[in-house]
Amino acid sequence: MSNATNVSELGKVAVLMGGQSAERDVSLNSGSAVLQALTAQKVDAHGIDVGTDILSLLQIGNFDRVFIALHGRGGEDGTIQGALQTLGIPYTGSGVMASALAMDKLRTKQIWRALAYPTPAFALINSENDLEAKAKELGFPMMIKPSQEGSSIGIAKVNSIEELEAAYQTARQYDDEVLAEAWVTGEEYTAAILGEEALPLIRLETPHEIYDYDAKYKADTTLYHCPCGLDEKVENEFKKLALKAFKAVGAKGWGRVDLFRDTDGKPWLIEVNTVPGLTDHSLVPMSAKQAGISFEQLVVKILQQTL
Repeated sequence: MSNATNVSELGKVAVLMGGQSAERDVSLNSGSAVLQALTAQKVDAHGIDVGTDILSLLQIGNFDRVFIALHGRGGEDGTIQGALQTLGIPYTGSGVMASALAMDKLRTKQIWRALAYPTPAFALINSENDLEAKAKELGFPMMIKPSQEGSSIGIAKVNSIEELEAAYQTARQYDDEVLAEAWVTGEEYTAAILGEEALPLIRLETPHEIYDYDAKYKADTTLYHCPCGLDEKVENEFKKLALKAFKAVGAKGWGRVDLFRDTDGKPWLIEVNTVPGLTDHSLVPMSAKQAGISFEQLVVKILQQTL
């Protein structure tokens, strides 16, 4: 099917961006890039900064489909997906259940563990009284994360009980559920998923101790290696594992799976992103480019999945 026939089939498209989550700024960048790319492909696309009136705007606008470029709560957690399903408007990416599950790092890891997929040891911190016990259980260093936040917001690597206390208080500002995860020493990779395929892996390299919000969006010292430098056989194994991990939470369409490779060469699954960043600097477009797919082709391919 050529793009020419498909573009008219796509009809009137709403690109949802912004929203009220902690990742609002990143989402506005993603949405603008998507809107520009779709318009360049002659798609009848309209950008909407999502507010409380979003459902009436979608109904009044008579949109045929929606491209979700919302990150974080309200856009990536099944909320908007459920609303669009109720309105009967097709949308990009994963459905309600998979979106809600993937947003929840704790429950994603519980599913992986049940399937015996490799993911670092973890524990839920219920209160300050839990800290010493969890430190004993997992040992230092460890990662502390809000269970349901994206863009590495509120995460920290901790090396002592004092650092753990401070990191717990910070993470608590974003979520009542705080996840502690055993630290993996090694290299960080990400696998972009498009349809039924994992695209070329990217290896992330940052002088920061962790790939945090600053390393992602502000620093110009972060390096992205694609090709990732892994042996082809190993890369294919990692890609297969990423695809299995993605499907385990019911995710579909497109997204990203983050993983580590420890010093023994073993892969460890970290999390699933069902609406990863879509700016020209983002990881999924970088991986797609390595696979010979331009940014404009990528966003049209994602949108075509709603037909």
